[in-house]
Amino acid sequence: MKKLKRVFRLYRIFVAQKLKRMMEYKGDFLIGIVGFFMVQVTNLLFLWTVFRQIPALMGWSVNEVVFIYGFSLLPKGIDHLLFDNLWAIGHYIVRKGEFDKYLTRPMNTLFHVIIEEFQVEAFGELVMGIGLIAVTAPQLAVEWSALKIMLALLVLPFASLIYTGIKTITASVAFWSKRSGNIIYMFYMVSDFAKYPVTIYNRVVRDIITFFIPFALTAYYPAAFLLRGENPLFSIGMPVLAAAVLMTAGIIVWHRGLRAYESAGS
Repeated sequence: MKKLKRVFRLYRIFVAQKLKRMMEYKGDFLIGIVGFFMVQVTNLLFLWTVFRQIPALMGWSVNEVVFIYGFSLLPKGIDHLLFDNLWAIGHYIVRKGEFDKYLTRPMNTLFHVIIEEFQVEAFGELVMGIGLIAVTAPQLAVEWSALKIMLALLVLPFASLIYTGIKTITASVAFWSKRSGNIIYMFYMVSDFAKYPVTIYNRVVRDIITFFIPFALTAYYPAAFLLRGENPLFSIGMPVLAAAVLMTAGIIVWHRGLRAYESAGS
């Protein structure tokens, strides 16, 4: 209990520091939010342009595609909000020798890295995702039920942990290479495929984003279940299984990396 209280106290300190820095650099924060919305608006304009030429995309209407797009922003936003400090591990913390501070404190290093930062900018993703779902859902012939809503809420944290597991694995590479930010970015770029129905891709791409770098499990499959009731066991069960496997693998690779870690710096 004392350890738990100490963790929450540290987390409050980290949050207060983050908010203080955010208030000191309001311009950067606002530019980041505006930039995010501009990217999302550009993507939606692209979809609008496509659907002006065709009535449906491989059997998916514009509202269904936008619903999937909006749903994809929710798990990604949760991961961005809570676990984004792993990017810093890959980019500079290990390379500069700053990781030593985590080894001197009586706390699990991975947990410490995770709670040290949270990204307020992620609320832009969450607001946009909820907004797109709220706008498109009433226009779709979806049979909503308490069970379906409960399953949707259940799958969200697991879908988010798919992002976190992949990010933990790729960030841990820095313990050997000193820097792995480009590797994290390379894997994260694959997540853009998850914003659209996987049926529009060829078999190779579908298999990659479903089973190997399973970002499709964070958005398309849960959203397809909500929209059409497709294969609930796979659509809801596989994200849970994938999250468990990836997080377990991430923790294992992290701790092996710790044993290989040698303080660096310039």
